Amino acid sequence: MTRKTFIKRVAQLSLIGAFPALYSWQVEPFWVEFVQRKLPVKNLPETLEGKTLMQISDLHVGDRFDWNFLIDSFEKAKQFNPDFVAYTGDFVNHGTVEEREDLKKVMNQAVHGKLATFGILGNHDYGKNWDDVECSENICDILEDLGINMLKNNAEESHGLNFIGFEDLWSPNFYPAEVMKNYDPSKANIVLCHNPDACDRDIWNGYQSWILSGHTHGGQCRIPGVITPVLPVENKKYVSGEIDLQDGRMLYINRAIGHSFQIRFMVRPEITVFTLTQA
Repeated sequence: MTRKTFIKRVAQLSLIGAFPALYSWQVEPFWVEFVQRKLPVKNLPETLEGKTLMQISDLHVGDRFDWNFLIDSFEKAKQFNPDFVAYTGDFVNHGTVEEREDLKKVMNQAVHGKLATFGILGNHDYGKNWDDVECSENICDILEDLGINMLKNNAEESHGLNFIGFEDLWSPNFYPAEVMKNYDPSKANIVLCHNPDACDRDIWNGYQSWILSGHTHGGQCRIPGVITPVLPVENKKYVSGEIDLQDGRMLYINRAIGHSFQIRFMVRPEITVFTLTQA
């Protein structure tokens, strides 16, 4: 092999090696996927058959990536004209004053449901160590002022669909038993729960319906069926998508629209558009 050929081969290999890094940094983190699927719900009123429920999770507004991407994604999401919208936690990264001001800018452009818009908190909404209750209350105030009905270990019914919202599993305010002991199984129920590990806690009181979660980001970087190196849950089965919990509960884990760090590989950011059907 001549020196010229050798240098050419080295340059080609360097370019090939650089492409995945560039793709996972500058392309996939901003390539949002709108996942459309059916959501069969027990006791769903006939009037809600065919209505849409949009789930948006883990915005992580902060300085880890350009949050204008979130506003652009919201504009695309509005084209689906959803009937219900559920935000499942981690609106900010650490809840600093600067992040809360940026959150106002982002959520001023938020997607709202024609019938109702609900939200719950995630661990990041409780500040750097997940224990700043004042920070979480400030974030709730911002979101409530912008039309997001925040559920904090309570339930609210809208047009015959009952939304049950937990505070975050890692927070000081995780008391789901308060709402689950009184839930009505004859209603059409959906639980919003940021961290899917809560599914393995003894808190459910015979609940049999859907649980919508986020938190995992789908691992952000993974090779499906081979490796997911970073997954912030105890139960490593909780990666993303639909999971049958084998007891009448169905779990859906959204891959998140935001990022803890600006890197994704084979885990595109997601906004989920569910079509409600009668189970």
